[in-house]
Amino acid sequence: MAGGKQTPRQKMINLMYLVFIAMLALNMSKEVLSAFGSINEKLDRANTSYASKNSLALAEISKKADENDEFKAAAATANAADQLSKTYNDYIALQKEMLLSEVEDNTDYETMDTSGYLDALYYEGGTMTEAGQEFLNQMDTYRNGMVALLGDSNPTLTNQLNNDFSSADITDGEGVVKDYISYNYVAFPMVSSLTKMTQIQNDIKSVENELLSTLLSGNLKQLAKLDNYETVMTTSKGAYYTGSTFDGMLSLGRVDASTRPARVELLVDGKEVKDNQFEYDGGKVVLKVGTGSVGDHKITGKLVYMQDGNEVEVLVDKKFTTINKPNNATIAADKMNVVYRGVSNPMTITFAGIQDNKIRANASGLSKVKGSSYMMNPGTGREVTINVSGTLPDGDPVRDSATFRIKDIPRPTGTIRGEDGDGGCVRMQRQGLEKSSVGAALQDFDFDLKLNVTGFSFKVSGQPTIKVNGRKLNSQASGALKRAKRGETLQIFDITANIAGNSGYKLKKISPICIELTN
Repeated sequence: MAGGKQTPRQKMINLMYLVFIAMLALNMSKEVLSAFGSINEKLDRANTSYASKNSLALAEISKKADENDEFKAAAATANAADQLSKTYNDYIALQKEMLLSEVEDNTDYETMDTSGYLDALYYEGGTMTEAGQEFLNQMDTYRNGMVALLGDSNPTLTNQLNNDFSSADITDGEGVVKDYISYNYVAFPMVSSLTKMTQIQNDIKSVENELLSTLLSGNLKQLAKLDNYETVMTTSKGAYYTGSTFDGMLSLGRVDASTRPARVELLVDGKEVKDNQFEYDGGKVVLKVGTGSVGDHKITGKLVYMQDGNEVEVLVDKKFTTINKPNNATIAADKMNVVYRGVSNPMTITFAGIQDNKIRANASGLSKVKGSSYMMNPGTGREVTINVSGTLPDGDPVRDSATFRIKDIPRPTGTIRGEDGDGGCVRMQRQGLEKSSVGAALQDFDFDLKLNVTGFSFKVSGQPTIKVNGRKLNSQASGALKRAKRGETLQIFDITANIAGNSGYKLKKISPICIELTN
């Protein structure tokens, strides 16, 4: 803390950092590693002493609560603080246990000179991992819970909490801004990280001891008024999904009008919260802002309180999640999951409550166009399965899949002058037939495909079959047409065609055309 005679605890903290500087200068000598181990052991012994003192203080407060109703609120505060402290201390103990599982001898500090384990656990590939984010979440949960318990009763301890358990970014000696995990644990020797974690446990027990001492001394009345408190629930997520575990933590928080902030300086997703976007309910600040688009939203900034004529800032760093409101039904024909070979099949792929940029879909022949729009160009085989994965706003992964039948483009129908005869013969004049083009059409097909006819066979009864290249009768076919009689039936068959833009796809055999001459 600022100024004045330093406490033994503060001297120990200062010594730890001096040793760390020495370690850098001596290129992590064995003596420096052992020095860190020695400090870790001293902190462990101090933590054991604190634990004993805190247990006695908690028991004394509970005893007084049984004897005097005035102490019941103090006991509730003490127990809430004890639970917050125990939860966070146990989490740090688990991190230390995992760290020490990498070595054979927990006291051989000279071998603890590597950093690989925590580098991979907390900060792999230059990006903070889920385990690293959980480390920060645990710190934030403890700090915010304890600050809520204190209210404005002990600004000195509140400031200590905000300083000792701040997870905010840090600017190093070279002016580079780093996140908390990178600054404190990436590329540090294992023994250094172990000592830092033990120091966190020491800070936890020190804060709890200070609070319990306050409850047993002259500040009891201010803390003990039950009507100034209500339960506060802290959660690690803004939304929960079916099958997940709800991990809400309940504690006491000051809500009377005397704790109303003097000034509100908040941002939602970086945008300032205006005066008309919140109101007060006792000591609570009630926000009235839009929920925004689907996804995570952050509330940051500070609440400024007046204490003894001075401003005290309480930092805010919260988030909430917005999901789509259901406004339509999902209706599917179970037997109609079909895609066609030879064409680009447009598809829409979404996951309810998940942004398009957090959805991944893959299958043979599938490509993303934009947002939720995809194209499927199936290859060989009779079926194709599309696998879809997404990341929920709380970070949990989800997966699903769907299987589609692959069908060939149906058999095209031959046409002349755009007509197919509707099951019979097309009646035409001789001159019209000579000028008309042979075509091919896909009747009642969902895709509008252009088919290019490349040739056909022409047959007049009693005359040889004539092969034609192109779409119209050639000179031989025109000669045969001139020799045909009125009312005679002519045949156009063996029509060959391809799909415009996809000439490699082999169409099914095209149905022939029957023509009846009318002159």
